[in-house]
Amino acid sequence: MSEFKDDLTYYAYAAGWAVVRRLPEKTAYGLFRMLADRSWRKRGKSVRRLESNLARVLGPGATEEQIRAVSKQGMRNYMRYYCDTFRLETWSLERVSATIEVEGEQMLRDMLASGRGAIVALPHMGNWDHAGAWAATLTDGGFTTVAERLKPEKLFERFLRYRESIGMEVLPLTGGSGTFGGLIRRVKSGGLVCLVAERDLTDSGVPVEFFGETTKLPAGPAALAVATKAALYPVTLWYDEKSLHAKIWPELEVPAEGTKPQKIAHLCQRLADTFAEGIAAHPADWHMLQRLWLVDLDPEHAQHKPSAPEPGSAPEPGTDAAPGRAASAGVVEADGAR
Repeated sequence: MSEFKDDLTYYAYAAGWAVVRRLPEKTAYGLFRMLADRSWRKRGKSVRRLESNLARVLGPGATEEQIRAVSKQGMRNYMRYYCDTFRLETWSLERVSATIEVEGEQMLRDMLASGRGAIVALPHMGNWDHAGAWAATLTDGGFTTVAERLKPEKLFERFLRYRESIGMEVLPLTGGSGTFGGLIRRVKSGGLVCLVAERDLTDSGVPVEFFGETTKLPAGPAALAVATKAALYPVTLWYDEKSLHAKIWPELEVPAEGTKPQKIAHLCQRLADTFAEGIAAHPADWHMLQRLWLVDLDPEHAQHKPSAPEPGSAPEPGTDAAPGRAASAGVVEADGAR
């Protein structure tokens, strides 16, 4: 049954790439908007989870009607992401650049031109593949990211070809070797690494406070910054009717004092704070349809406030397995597709 389900998943995505990219643009996006509204009206498990997450973002004063309104737009933006994904390979570089507006672009360009290297960390917002296709034009070698190895293997290989076609070098989270070392080499050579980094699926994430509750962030971007001294930039994304928008936030500097685990914990909390500010400004563009906070994942062991880690408690960045999914999570993760 598992093999049959895997095959069904693969053929569904294969059909998406084969069919959706050939549909007239208005028809394609209209179809995905209809699918989004249908899913929202059914209010299945994923939509209910999205609304539960949005309730924390919008705060205790938000009414059910307000949460439902944001979740409706959220589902439309989520399905717009998928429609974009199936069509992005057919876009010219001119269209990629013309349909994204970037705040802070010169700051990132200047850092890369200096040869220092840069790490971009972003949450599941907007369309990170579109942003990645744009970012790949900033350097001759594109950029490096890390992606979860999907099942079935042929689906992972198809996503790998897709991402490589838009300028990404993709390192696998599992089944490969030297992943973290590969990221270190990329940034030390003055290159760019991009990682989706607000959801940790392992036990090695770093506790942070996020919208008033504790969750865990993947340690990867912070650990990479500490190990290489490369610049670490949070980025948040959102849609308007015509374009994708990206905000490159100011560099998060590695603290001068403290142990390595303490520096990583500090940077993770700074990332969480910046992500929260960006998500609060554009809540309908945060595609989080899974459990995130510890109180939802494991109520009995949830921490209500993260504490500074003791030396040695944060994952070490010197092994292939470290530091969890965030040296890990690439521009795509979760849902078997992203």
